Amino acid sequence: MLGMKTYLGWKVDFLQPAGEPAYAGPDSVSWRVFKNPIALGVGGIAAVLLEFADARIRSGVWDHSTFKTDPVGRSKRTGMAAMVGVYGPQSAARRVIQGVTNMHTQVSGKTPSGEAYSALDVELLDWVSATATYGFLTAYDRFVAPLSDADKTRFYEEGEAVARLYGVQNPLRSEADFHAMLTKLMPRFEPHAINTEFLDIMKSGRAAKGVPKGLQSAVVNAAVSILPGAVRERLELGADYDLHPKGIATVKAMGALAERLPLPASPAGQACVRLGLPATFLWKSPEKQASIHHTRQEGPAASLAH
Repeated sequence: MLGMKTYLGWKVDFLQPAGEPAYAGPDSVSWRVFKNPIALGVGGIAAVLLEFADARIRSGVWDHSTFKTDPVGRSKRTGMAAMVGVYGPQSAARRVIQGVTNMHTQVSGKTPSGEAYSALDVELLDWVSATATYGFLTAYDRFVAPLSDADKTRFYEEGEAVARLYGVQNPLRSEADFHAMLTKLMPRFEPHAINTEFLDIMKSGRAAKGVPKGLQSAVVNAAVSILPGAVRERLELGADYDLHPKGIATVKAMGALAERLPLPASPAGQACVRLGLPATFLWKSPEKQASIHHTRQEGPAASLAH
């Protein structure tokens, strides 16, 4: 995502306009979670599996996108859309999301069993949003840093405005909401070769060149591990995807490292600069962040005093 400069033909600029807020702020749980590439990798793969469990979504993605020919590129573009919603200026987020919605008006068809689907079906929009919320939040909580119940609630609340821009009518407000939605859709879930093909691609090294293949396998297995047990059983993702103690330690170590290793050129870093903060702000300790906020607030008064 660091190398992407456009989305749907529009320039993506997280640095401009200076001062324009995003739909969440620098002190939000969302900005904390989405800056971490391990949480994004694990959570994103889990979300795709939860989406592909439903034949309507799987067929829509497979038949109307470049996923089957360019799964890595398509995943990166989806990730960029998420970054714009979290870190981008609100005007850019609205523009990109409207573009996605316009594109979705052309996505409809029938599953192999003959069931009609449309990308604008409210049930599908709700589920896609729910899978992303569940995936990223659970991945961060499990493999990066535990989140309090209060922080989880904040995360749900912070995502509502952007979810509604996408047409979501029932955004998650709690984990219980996710499981209620899951229970309703579970009878539709089924194993499919596309699921395992997707996981094989993610493990192959194509998804993140330069990243050790063993780490990519661990990330994939970590994603499978955060699926609700009933979903994993329904999708027939067996022992080949077990995350062993060494894998758990590896993913957690990388998640902890990513919390400390600043990425100033990332959407997270550039968004901080846009709002007048250091590019490394999100990777600083809570105490240091509070000190920076305090200094900024005191600055104008101090200048007037002198």
